[in-house]
Amino acid sequence: MAKGASRVVPRTVERHNVIRREQHVTGFAGLEQVVAGVAVGKQAPVAVALDAPDLETAARWAALVTPHVSTVKVGLELYLRHGPQVVATVRGANRVAVFLDLKLHDIPATVAGAARAVARLRPDVLTVHAAGGPDVIRAAVQAAPGTTVAAVTVLTSLGDDDLRRIGMAGGVPDAVLRLASLSVEAGAQGLVCSPREVSAVRAEVGPDVTLITPGVRPTGSEAHDQARVATPEEALLAGADLLVIGRPITSASDPGAAAAAIAASLRRTTMPRPA
Repeated sequence: MAKGASRVVPRTVERHNVIRREQHVTGFAGLEQVVAGVAVGKQAPVAVALDAPDLETAARWAALVTPHVSTVKVGLELYLRHGPQVVATVRGANRVAVFLDLKLHDIPATVAGAARAVARLRPDVLTVHAAGGPDVIRAAVQAAPGTTVAAVTVLTSLGDDDLRRIGMAGGVPDAVLRLASLSVEAGAQGLVCSPREVSAVRAEVGPDVTLITPGVRPTGSEAHDQARVATPEEALLAGADLLVIGRPITSASDPGAAAAAIAASLRRTTMPRPA
């Protein structure tokens, strides 16, 4: 992490990272590093993607899931449809952490202006595209103090063939690691990568960077438009800090119950087994 960079993450994520920092010499995939983050806390380190058709539905979903998860995620479509008010609406009275997933990608001055504007809403996490380059990432970090700026490496909908078509050589794993290193050197406090790369990214950037993983699907769920996926348990044990889960929760007949079931599964996975 760049010197002086602010790092603000949901409490559950921070608790998880404290354990990792204490144990990073022995690796990142052991059960011990996630016990404090999930087994002890009420809320799982999950960001529920509120990809709702309207603000009322998004607010209802948020109210149903926040007893069980640490974070709700507002994407570009919901934000553009309803504007800045959406952040306060989904945050609600319980002040759940808000992940504003706008994936800013423009010249540095424009990204700085956009980040400065949304920083007034006090999101806990804001995304930018790592492919915008180090100056874009630095601009966002400087413009949004108090917010974790997370750089998106390679979208989870893309595979090796897609990268070749757009002129990126080396395949997804290489591209993710290059963009991850570039982003952290530029001051990004978080990274977004698929569960398949999270272990390698953790080894590359160390314990102090928040790793956010979309493409997380409970066993039996459809992948939909995600190409690189894993279960919540697999992603957490690989070293992820915050798991983005959308339709498996919000499309359920009872989103609150679906969120509770995932949280319970994570607790079971990370509880130490009896000797």
